[in-house]
Amino acid sequence: MAIPVIDFSKLNGEERAKTMAEIANGCEEWGFFQLVNHGISVELLERVKKVCSECYKLEREEDFKNSAMVKKLNDLAEKKDSEKLENVDWEDVFLLSDENEWPSKTSGFKETMEEYRSELKKLAEKVMEVMDENLGLPKEYIKKAFNGGYGENAFFGTKVSHYPPCPHPEMVTGLRAHTDAGGVILLFQDDKVRGLQIHKDGEWIDVQPLPNAIVINTGDQIEVLSNGLYKSVWHRVLPIPGENRRSIASFYNPSLKATIAPAPELVEKVDREVDQAYPKFVFGDYMSVYAEQKFLPKEPRFHAVKAM
Repeated sequence: MAIPVIDFSKLNGEERAKTMAEIANGCEEWGFFQLVNHGISVELLERVKKVCSECYKLEREEDFKNSAMVKKLNDLAEKKDSEKLENVDWEDVFLLSDENEWPSKTSGFKETMEEYRSELKKLAEKVMEVMDENLGLPKEYIKKAFNGGYGENAFFGTKVSHYPPCPHPEMVTGLRAHTDAGGVILLFQDDKVRGLQIHKDGEWIDVQPLPNAIVINTGDQIEVLSNGLYKSVWHRVLPIPGENRRSIASFYNPSLKATIAPAPELVEKVDREVDQAYPKFVFGDYMSVYAEQKFLPKEPRFHAVKAM
């Protein structure tokens, strides 16, 4: 069983209907799919790989090696018992957004990542337009819902992660299983080193490394807006011995002030008169719940935010 791979360029040709159906299936049945021929140049992607790898080596690696987590894992390993390192992730990660400070010592990092984020944001909006059409919603419905009105714009962030070689992968998690809180996530993952898995039909399935592909997955807010037609999916990262895995995840999320609820077009009239499975809430309130419950089942999060 493999994650669907979809040629995004065929949206503009004779195979548009087939491609739309493939994306609908990816959203409905998988929650994850890979896009190839997505319009982002190979030259830019190669630069992104280069500057992110150099940034880790130059600005991040030494701190990771000397971190308390690495020391604790090594101490546990020396005891030679079956204890695991709980409630931590074997991951080096930092956030890029328009508001925060970016790494400054790596040549070309800022210019390359600014260009990349601009291209990824445009791709995210194209994917959301396809979702709108497949769901029978008005054009730009999801984008407008995420913006939230009153001049509040959707949030677009990028997490640059590395999963360094792990000497004791049986004793720690790369990234604990979770669903993503936000909207549409676009992942440029390592094209050689595996590690990302999704949970489907009771088993964990590898998201196969594929050169120059962008992995798309849907977050909790897309599940709510689609009234459960599209579901956010549990995923995790395994620590890998001997290899460093790079992962660059960008996410198009609602404004913290945006109100999220199932699209009226996707809710039967009879259902609107009774208690909804998905509540109406402010995204910032949801994030407050998510911060405490990220690695727990998602259904209680919807109930908790409903009670606020």
